[in-house]
Amino acid sequence: MKFSEITEDSVVYPGEYVYHSPSKAIVLVGSFNRDLDMIRVMKEGRLMEDKIASFQKIVLSQKEHKEFVSSTGRCTGCKGR
Repeated sequence: MKFSEITEDSVVYPGEYVYHSPSKAIVLVGSFNRDLDMIRVMKEGRLMEDKIASFQKIVLSQKEHKEFVSSTGRCTGCKGR
């Protein structure tokens, strides 16, 4: 897993996970506002706002992405009922 800076042409979507550098935590994006230079996120069950420069996008390799999708891809509760 790598982290990349959020640049002018980067798009950050609500529901996306990003890395918050000052707190060293992975957080969930609630809203992204480039005009106000703010991202509102959910961290440990609480809303928080900070400057865009404090966040980094999470970049997964193809292998990491495949592992993530295969482990969370489908419900196994019913097993074909």
